[in-house]
Amino acid sequence: MSVSESRLDSASEVAPGPFVSPMSEHDLLEVVEIEQSSGLSRWGWNAYYAELASENRHLMLVARLAGGIAEGNESISGYVVARLVAGELHINNLAVRQSHRQCGIGTALLTSVLAEAKSAEAFVAFLEVRAGNTVAQRFYEKVGFRVVGRRRNYYPEPREDALIMSLEMGRKP
Repeated sequence: MSVSESRLDSASEVAPGPFVSPMSEHDLLEVVEIEQSSGLSRWGWNAYYAELASENRHLMLVARLAGGIAEGNESISGYVVARLVAGELHINNLAVRQSHRQCGIGTALLTSVLAEAKSAEAFVAFLEVRAGNTVAQRFYEKVGFRVVGRRRNYYPEPREDALIMSLEMGRKP
């Protein structure tokens, strides 16, 4: 079953979890809004659009809360953008709307992108995270990611090191 056909439930059986599906051009305004409020390195609408339109092997997913729970014109709760290159998954951005955090959305997005990558025979996943972002580091560690390196002064605004994290997903072909 592909991500586009699945509805992922959170750990709680009482409350419905997020629905994860492929990102489309129609999602980009909300994706950029979430990006801007999350403190991620800026991609912006043009970069997301170019990635969607590219022939690169990308995984771009959005999450919506089941049952249509939304505030105002918001329908997207979070998103993840990643690329598959030579059996490796490179997670570029993962963000959840501030008001929707601690609802299982980040976990649903991360497990969905990892499952899609594994079905595409990726054997390892990589990401960079701000050295000072211990909340994100703990989140990734819970899924099995481990720190494997550091990029000095990787983030420009504010200037900060990045920790490189990886997750072994299977045997290298």
